[in-house]
Amino acid sequence: MARGVLSFPLTSFHDDGSLDPEGLRAHVAAQIATAPGAVFPACGTGEFFSLDEDEYRRVVAVTAEEAAGRLPVVAGIGYGWAQAVRFARIAEESGADALLVLPHYLVAAPQDGLVAQLEQIAARTSLPLIAYQRGQVAFGIDAFRRITEIPGVIGLKDGHSDLDRLQRLTLAAPEDFLFFNGASTAEIQARAYATVGVPSYSSAVHAFAPEIANAFFAALNAGDDGTVDKLLRGFYVPLVELRDRVPGYAVSLVKAAARLRGRPVGPVRAPLTDPSAADLADLKTLLATGLDLVGATL
Repeated sequence: MARGVLSFPLTSFHDDGSLDPEGLRAHVAAQIATAPGAVFPACGTGEFFSLDEDEYRRVVAVTAEEAAGRLPVVAGIGYGWAQAVRFARIAEESGADALLVLPHYLVAAPQDGLVAQLEQIAARTSLPLIAYQRGQVAFGIDAFRRITEIPGVIGLKDGHSDLDRLQRLTLAAPEDFLFFNGASTAEIQARAYATVGVPSYSSAVHAFAPEIANAFFAALNAGDDGTVDKLLRGFYVPLVELRDRVPGYAVSLVKAAARLRGRPVGPVRAPLTDPSAADLADLKTLLATGLDLVGATL
């Protein structure tokens, strides 16, 4: 997974909100063709929270079919452990290679409960698990050591960007334990994460502009700070400023950008909303700028 950007494909819907499996297949195929390190269907960017179990099955199955064993397929699961296990079974039946355990629903929980959540899921699936700490899920050092000892738990995705805490976790981890930068628009903090031993990251930008995402990844890994800074200043920072205008734009802007490039991903589902006309115009201008920075066109 460290060999390329981690791809989080969008889930395609028709204009009436129903699942569009063929649009999804085309989108996933295009993502895989750009050689990401792994593909993560039905996660946050893929609107996991909006899918019923039958739709989830189709999303994971289509992704696994398109991947065809060429790269890992890591499906999202979530809610309480009982429901997460239902999704885990579906993912396993549908060809997933591993599972990303999204933060549980609604309630805050003590450290013992966070550990128990993973224990319950791990005991009921044969697939490897990657825990995702974000929102109400944040592992202290003792709880983290305990989850690394759970059979089947192989990694941690971090969305808190607390680098002091994260450094402590990386130093306490077994040598083969995996870490991923899962911050929103992860490229903004990619250099900082790499300094504490977490070079791998998810990229929402890859879902609509793999040219930009791959150019940034290559520059970062080559130590080309000039190109990294150019892309941050010219594209990523303005994208974050646009993203922060409206709650939910972390997903709906990504879908809108993909539609601007002719990708068959459709609208977002409520409670998310598609961007306003004014924000869409700003997004189109910014996307053209970002693509121009890497020698590509809209």
